[in-house]
Amino acid sequence: MSAEEPLFRVVRGVPTAEELAALVGAIAVRSRPAAAPAPAAVSAWARSARPAGAAGAAVAAGPGAWRASGLPR
Repeated sequence: MSAEEPLFRVVRGVPTAEELAALVGAIAVRSRPAAAPAPAAVSAWARSARPAGAAGAAVAAGPGAWRASGLPR
């Protein structure tokens, strides 16, 4: 494609300057790469099921473990 060759041309009709501007804008938007989607937010309900702590350590079994499992960490 040479520098003098147009990117597109009007084959039929006489578009106004506003119509051509709208067409160019639509083509420009479609030719841009899509932005990465935002990461999905994790609900508090799902987050509460994950183990707490940096390593995700669960409460160890043993005497009093059932009581310690309900206490805040």
